[in-house]
Amino acid sequence: MFQRLLIANRGEVAVRILRAAQDLGIATVAVFSRDDAGALHTQLADQTVALEATGPAAYLDIAALIAAARATGCEAVHPGYGFLSENPDFSKACEKAGIIFIGPDPKILTMMGDKTAARNVARKLRVPILEGTDEPVSDRKEAIAVAKKIGFPLIIKAAFGGGGRGMRIVREAKDLEKLLDEAQTEAERAFGNGAVFLEKFVGKAKHIEVQILADKHGTVLHLHERDCSVQRRHQKVIEQAPSYGVKQSIIDGLCDAAVKLAKEVKYTHAGTVEFLVDHESGEWFFIEMNPRIQVEHTVTEEITGIDIVRSQILIAQGHKMHDEPLALPAQDKIEKSGFAVQCRITTEDPENGFTPDFGKILTYRSAGGFGIRLDGALGATNAVITPYYDSMLVKMTVFARTYEQALDRMDRGLREFRIRGVKTNIPFLMNVVH
Repeated sequence: MFQRLLIANRGEVAVRILRAAQDLGIATVAVFSRDDAGALHTQLADQTVALEATGPAAYLDIAALIAAARATGCEAVHPGYGFLSENPDFSKACEKAGIIFIGPDPKILTMMGDKTAARNVARKLRVPILEGTDEPVSDRKEAIAVAKKIGFPLIIKAAFGGGGRGMRIVREAKDLEKLLDEAQTEAERAFGNGAVFLEKFVGKAKHIEVQILADKHGTVLHLHERDCSVQRRHQKVIEQAPSYGVKQSIIDGLCDAAVKLAKEVKYTHAGTVEFLVDHESGEWFFIEMNPRIQVEHTVTEEITGIDIVRSQILIAQGHKMHDEPLALPAQDKIEKSGFAVQCRITTEDPENGFTPDFGKILTYRSAGGFGIRLDGALGATNAVITPYYDSMLVKMTVFARTYEQALDRMDRGLREFRIRGVKTNIPFLMNVVH
């Protein structure tokens, strides 16, 4: 068992990792930027290390993170999600320093980080993909030629990123060049790489993803599916598990394809394989593979009873998933029970284009009760929300025996929240849940 683990992240995901590690008896080390001094993850950790920089730059400083791990005697580093979680250079730096990176190896991160490369793996395995480019488009002339072949509407996507950034829907040929420039500029700013590719756009579709876990001994398991179709600006806001209204035969096909893809690239650790299911035809298509834990992993945990972060840590230690006493069951024993729904409560103004809001929290009262799980990093009233980070404040996940009961419980939970001092998307979430 690891003796000490460094969490190379902040906010609710850092708190989530800390708790999983401490459940396993592992001492935790939290890093923090100057503006995060006193944050909840620093209060809960066994040890803390201050980083020099302010804002996201602190959590993107590979040299500083490696130095913090070495100075505190950490044997492993968990990157969480966002920041450096998919960065092969960070994984390589950990390897060079003799520190275990809790995630896929650099080669897998490089391959899966390139969405066009992932598409090519899917094509090789005859997993359906949407018509699109096999490589990033190099210039406007190429984009125009490809667009004529694909037809409209189509979507421009960042080749090396996610979260809705570097993405534009093009409905008419006259808008292609302008939107291509916008997508490339945004991708460069967000990911340091402006490469984009083109893909056929499916307007009426469900966004279904399959959670996988894979160990270093060749075992790959799926933990069933999640539905992440409720989005704004191509970013997920409400997720549920299992999906609702999708035929089981389709879900079986998605799960089989996800496991096949993971085995083909010799994937290890937690990952998510994402698909689109055409609402009208029932056809489904692979879109990408995320080589990390996802924000919405909580809904899968609720319906399966499996702690995914705990599993990541055990896999990193070389644990074989079917071994006792810290084992996962065999695939045919991983059952899904009930329904779980997650809402991402953010400090955004829905009436002003979901513009992020920041300032001091004057009042904070959270929801609670049977079947409600909260994952957040807000310690108390008077906490300050800065403009430096993602706008997510807390995740609320509810569990119930039926889908209708889960929605009713979510509605009750959202009504219980009282947050004043900053605007939130709670009114928007309540409208969607209703």
